[in-house]
Amino acid sequence: MRWAAVAAFAILSGACASQAEAAAQTGKASYYKSGHRTASGERFNAADYTAAHRTLPFGTRVLVTNLKTGQSVIVRVNDRGPFIKNRIIDVSYSAAKLLGMIGAGVATVKIVPLQKIAETPAAAPAAMTAPAAPAEAVVENAGQVFSLR
Repeated sequence: MRWAAVAAFAILSGACASQAEAAAQTGKASYYKSGHRTASGERFNAADYTAAHRTLPFGTRVLVTNLKTGQSVIVRVNDRGPFIKNRIIDVSYSAAKLLGMIGAGVATVKIVPLQKIAETPAAAPAAMTAPAAPAEAVVENAGQVFSLR
């Protein structure tokens, strides 16, 4: 019985990882450092680790990795955009600083929505919710910098 539970957890963990990879996007990112209100109604703060994305729901945590520098940061979607063709995300000034993209203004990034890993369908059995804990632990570290090099 114990081995069956371990095997099920391993299979579900792999499924969650592949779901995150399927939701990942690679493209250009830019940043912004001024504004009054975001599309979610919040007051914009350039010191927060936030982002604008065209389709992700407000509140979604996203791991953004600068593919040139290897630096990553977790941001929270609270705005809509970017409104420039061929860009997939706008990050706040503070997030851009951590990503090392202030000088260039634009960077090629990979974005992975983290909450998609933790979410499970409502009809899913209780055993399928076990992999959610690691993703939630990562999500709590919004703004933390990671190096992939």
